[in-house]
Amino acid sequence: MKIILNQDVIHLGEEGDVVEVKDGYARNYLLPTGTAVIYSKANAALFKSRAAAIEQRKAEKRAASASIKERLDNVVLTITVPAGESGKLFGSVTSQMVQAELQKLGFEIERKKIEVATHAIKMTGTYSVVIHLYENDMSHVKLIVQSEAERIMAEKKAAEEKAAAEAAAAEAAAAAEAAAETAEEAPAEEEKASEEAPASDAE
Repeated sequence: MKIILNQDVIHLGEEGDVVEVKDGYARNYLLPTGTAVIYSKANAALFKSRAAAIEQRKAEKRAASASIKERLDNVVLTITVPAGESGKLFGSVTSQMVQAELQKLGFEIERKKIEVATHAIKMTGTYSVVIHLYENDMSHVKLIVQSEAERIMAEKKAAEEKAAAEAAAAEAAAAAEAAAETAEEAPAEEEKASEEAPASDAE
């Protein structure tokens, strides 16, 4: 069936595109949800009259996509899942889990745009998740999958490193304070020595 898209559809097309799809897909999903309309001369003319507005929206989407991609490329997600001592996962990492972690960081990404290779994530470790943005833009987000035991160890290590850093900072501050006191005492010692010097010469 020949249709005109009312909105962007991943792996199919963008708003205003004329595409051919299977009849069942059009009748059961695209047409009932308003995602598309049947192609006709009247509908084609309607979309042609809206071409400038559609192009403007596309330009805005491209700009927004580029901005989000730049931020996403620097994101590191950490997800804790049940796993055995060997690191083998008992459950699986889903796009919904990734979506929830992204939301915590302020990213509102549709779940259908998140590609998680669940079949490839069977052990704890570091993986890559593909986020489909606009047109051919996509971001590869670093994903760390850890077990509860690994999470506890990571938190303990972070706490120890923080304590060590605070102790080093306190030690440095104390050393700086001692150095400042020494610097203040030096002129006083010199002045005292200069006052005593004439008396020694007189003798």
